[in-house]
Amino acid sequence: MTHPTRPFELAQVEPFHAISIGKLAYELAEQGRSVIHMEYGQPSTGAPAAALAKAREVLDTEAGGYWENEALKQRIARHYRERYGQHVESDQIILTCGASPALVLALSSLFAPGARVALARPGYVAYRNTLKAMYLEPVEIECGAEARYQLSAAALEALEPAPDGVIIASPANPTGTIIEAADLRAIAEVCARRGIRIVSDEIYHGLTYGPEAHSLLEYAPEAVVINSFSKYYSMTGWRLGWLLVPRDLVAVARARMGNLFLTPPVLAQHAGLVAFDCTEELEGHVEIYARNRQMLLEALPRLGLERIAPPDGAFYIWADISAYTQDSLAFCREMLRETGVATAPGIDFDPVHGAGFMRFSFAVSPAEIVEAIERLVPWFATRRGRTGPS
Repeated sequence: MTHPTRPFELAQVEPFHAISIGKLAYELAEQGRSVIHMEYGQPSTGAPAAALAKAREVLDTEAGGYWENEALKQRIARHYRERYGQHVESDQIILTCGASPALVLALSSLFAPGARVALARPGYVAYRNTLKAMYLEPVEIECGAEARYQLSAAALEALEPAPDGVIIASPANPTGTIIEAADLRAIAEVCARRGIRIVSDEIYHGLTYGPEAHSLLEYAPEAVVINSFSKYYSMTGWRLGWLLVPRDLVAVARARMGNLFLTPPVLAQHAGLVAFDCTEELEGHVEIYARNRQMLLEALPRLGLERIAPPDGAFYIWADISAYTQDSLAFCREMLRETGVATAPGIDFDPVHGAGFMRFSFAVSPAEIVEAIERLVPWFATRRGRTGPS
């Protein structure tokens, strides 16, 4: 039986290798091994107590259904006015099933197949792969240590022809680096002049350790902004996020949300509204991450890992392990099997140079950070004896 010729080939999307590391980690745990999960960007702290209490109440009193919480949208809009000084109406907020569907909504609302979208390398693996899955062309800009692993206005200005769009992340995954206000303004100016639409992923806002994280809305009111309850609010498994769009995209994005995803989980929406005002508890989480960050920064030189990205925000450390390997996936697997410490291989985030990098997530408990260091110091020492750092 023959099939008609397809107008184009099926998009080729690479696997998310950290997921395979996580699968191996859970298999080892099921075998009775002690595993420390530093491979995923997920808080170990859990949702705020008041949000959990609200969820229990809703479980006991409501049947649930397709619903969009107007009070939550209004609270999010108020957040942009209070934190960033930007006037946003609640109808510009589209509640989503986490940040990943928000990315799909943003890209499908802005770009037709074949559009070129710029992004930093290293960068979050799903940016590149979601673009490919949607028949959009990723235009990766190499951003090394000299650029603090971040996009710049000059890099966007140099692209010829100008891309149709750009994805900005500050703080960034996997590096935790933040783009300063003046640089964000310069990026916004280049994009406005060259007609480049901006998608700003701001899911790590609230998780900073010194430098302030600014919203792109402060400099580009037409930017499309992604955010989520997964990181700062410690609600990863609740699958709740939002997309903020300019008025000209409200109908377009809302139509896609309704058809592709319907509504986010009702339980999560109720809990999310309460979580928004659990500031004291959430800031306590940030203090834990800050302590974890400091412990890792002090320990990494003992592992022979001197070259890292400056972790200004989020909860990651991007470390150069090229002195030990040029196969970060095999290295992470071996380290997990021998130490029980799971980390993310650099090839997820940089398909060109990532074979010599690794990402540590420090969104675990302080006790787990201490234990991880105790396991890794002798393991890296053994590898130095075998291969020797360059």
